[in-house]
Amino acid sequence: MPRYVIVGSGAVGVTLAAELRWAGREVVLVGRGRQLELLRAGQVRYFNPDGSWALDVPAAGGPDEVGLALGDVLVLATKAQQADEVLAEWARQPVAGGAWRAGEVLPVLTVQNGLEAERAALRRFATVVGSVVWVPSTYVADGEVSNPAGPARGVFWLGTYPDGPASAAALEITDDLVAAGFEAQLVTDLSRWKAAKLLGSATFALDALYAPGPRRERAARLVQDEARAVLAAAGYDPADVAPESTLRLDRFAFRPIEGHERGGSSTWQSLARSRDAETDFLNGEIALLARLAGRRAPVNAAVAARVQRAVAERTPPGSLPADDLAQVLAAATVLVDADTLRAELAGAVVPALLDVRWALGDPDGEKHYLDGHLPGAVYVDLDSELAAPASKAAGRHPLPELADLERAARRWGLRAGQPVVVYDDNGGQSAARAWWLLRWAGVGDVRILDGGLAGWSAAGGPVVAGAQRPEPSDIRLSAGHLPVLDADAAAALPASGVLADARGAERYRGEVEPIDSRAGHIPGAVSLPTAANLGADGRFLPVAALRERFAVLTTAADAGEPVGVYCGSGVTAAHEIAALAVAGIDAALYPGSWSAWSADLSRPVATGPGPGPDQQDRTIA
Repeated sequence: MPRYVIVGSGAVGVTLAAELRWAGREVVLVGRGRQLELLRAGQVRYFNPDGSWALDVPAAGGPDEVGLALGDVLVLATKAQQADEVLAEWARQPVAGGAWRAGEVLPVLTVQNGLEAERAALRRFATVVGSVVWVPSTYVADGEVSNPAGPARGVFWLGTYPDGPASAAALEITDDLVAAGFEAQLVTDLSRWKAAKLLGSATFALDALYAPGPRRERAARLVQDEARAVLAAAGYDPADVAPESTLRLDRFAFRPIEGHERGGSSTWQSLARSRDAETDFLNGEIALLARLAGRRAPVNAAVAARVQRAVAERTPPGSLPADDLAQVLAAATVLVDADTLRAELAGAVVPALLDVRWALGDPDGEKHYLDGHLPGAVYVDLDSELAAPASKAAGRHPLPELADLERAARRWGLRAGQPVVVYDDNGGQSAARAWWLLRWAGVGDVRILDGGLAGWSAAGGPVVAGAQRPEPSDIRLSAGHLPVLDADAAAALPASGVLADARGAERYRGEVEPIDSRAGHIPGAVSLPTAANLGADGRFLPVAALRERFAVLTTAADAGEPVGVYCGSGVTAAHEIAALAVAGIDAALYPGSWSAWSADLSRPVATGPGPGPDQQDRTIA
């Protein structure tokens, strides 16, 4: 029966030591600082739903106090960011009086989140047993570790690293974990299970920084969607845990421990203890995999950077406002300022630039482009490349056929995984159509240059004349990555959520209609003109101002109600959706918009100021 030398006396280390010792296994627990002093004095207390006790195991401050022997199992129970240093120290330790070094003859069990610990261990240890761990223990104060799980104390999926048949060490460790009250399963494809856990632990940063709520849930979806795409590009096929597991997961439940409520994830606990967090090996791992593939993971990279700032500023866990989160996400997914873009254009992953100058009544967008544009930018014709031919049924700017859009994207030179920045000279109103359409077609990393061409020039950015002719690409697009509404869905939406009209207020009220066949608006829609999304400098308003502007939509979105947007022909509505995204609100687009609705004489039309406390639509059947 092996002796378990557990290096790390935090939440997982103490939990393993306590439960293995309770099951009669020999354990040594290696710690440091005040926790080590308390261990040596027998004053570290472990709590689980069945009771609590002072931990009675030998404690050591390092390898010199242990004396390694053949048959020992090293358990790496530090945080991921400490793993490499600890592995280097322990791998060179003598075993059995110096006949061997630990890395040559002893197995090491890794229990870290992320994908790096096993690779680092294999550099120094011949036998590595990796694991995916569900142990919800809390360690925020020295001398106390609480584990609310029961009846199973935790869950382990273990496997030899790299993937392959189970080693004798893996078999023995699994048996001992089961004897200690854990659910444990041996797998031959550990990398798939590690990838699956990473999809979940990539959200730990959000749990650590922000209070629960709809906007944190939205951010978690963005983080996980991006992580899933990056993992797939890197060759990972994450396990589908529930159907692939053979464990009794129903035995793993949280049972309250009086006076020891669980605060949050391991990253939350790091902030609570004012310690460095493992985020670089979670969201940072996703960013690393993306960079190795020549692409970006902007959401995960931004979240990782926000955690490191919180660590440096000693930010208490869960204390940042939701507007902070919206600002982080907006900079990652919607907007880029001129200075940031200039830095990216000089970096390793250079974004493609699309010039989308277009305005109603101005047919000279391409001429304006040829007179001067951002270096490397390709001109995009909104009417012919970002829309199908106009029709009475589909409106003035229907969505293009996917094959046509793909053909255009190849002409622009867009490549899979490449970031894209779109701009114009009219406040982003036409660039937003390209932003929305590319994201709808599966291009995930697209942003609008905030301030457009004028903002670029004001920041000292160069402008060149002539046409850019990139090498055609072979990018493949797929439809349906953003929600859309048809006319029936738009008609029904006000009953269950909010439908916003992005046109000018006078067109909404039906006072004027310079383009379409009838004046007014869709019954039940609220008026939120796109022009008010921008400040006097031509840039999008700050998050707080946009959320105030969109108060009625914010309330609906936070309550889980759907939000939809339309305009005259589906162009400026995309700008509204971009502004809503900056504010942390997801919305669906009605592509046909008023041009299609008003052309269908069976559709009712409302006029007047619209819904409000003392206002009613005047509906014309």
